[in-house]
Amino acid sequence: MSKQISSLLFLATLTVSIVAQAEDKTADKPARKKETKTIEVEIKGGLKLNVPETWKQSKPSSRLRLAQFTIPKLKGDAEDGELALFNFGAGGGAKANIDRWVGQFQANEREVKVKEGALETGRYFFVEISGTYNKPIGPPIARQTKAAPGSRMLGVILGIEDKGIYFFKMTGPDKTVAAQASALKNSFGADAKNEKEVELDELR
Repeated sequence: MSKQISSLLFLATLTVSIVAQAEDKTADKPARKKETKTIEVEIKGGLKLNVPETWKQSKPSSRLRLAQFTIPKLKGDAEDGELALFNFGAGGGAKANIDRWVGQFQANEREVKVKEGALETGRYFFVEISGTYNKPIGPPIARQTKAAPGSRMLGVILGIEDKGIYFFKMTGPDKTVAAQASALKNSFGADAKNEKEVELDELR
């Protein structure tokens, strides 16, 4: 009888050990990343983008905008983000336009990163700015803003041969906007591996 009990205890211990090992292997496996579905949209002027289907396109709020999208907020953020596209700058080269974007954030705790990349059809600059954003409120002509701490901007200056220069400006809560950096680059075919970081002083 004692031999039978010993055998049963051995089998029970072996079974528990095998189950535990199987669970450990399952835990070690990284969670499969859910693929983001995209849709193709054509922007006025002929630029085609592949954007996540979660970005909701709406009628531009200004005649100066080529297109605009609402970026759904992430859990914990108070509001959605927004992406607006233009095909003109406020004058000057890349540095002058990036300086204007930087100036829309309060200097205290502001962080800025600029990267340069190239496509077969041209080159681009990718700008990330975080901190307190002077968010425009009311009609543009009023030039009124309110401080929005914990914000982020992703800006793109994209030069396309035969189509001109496009400006992308995504703004909103830091976490919501930061999560869309790869999607924004993918939308126009950028490859982050081929980008190089540049200093503002190096730009013209």
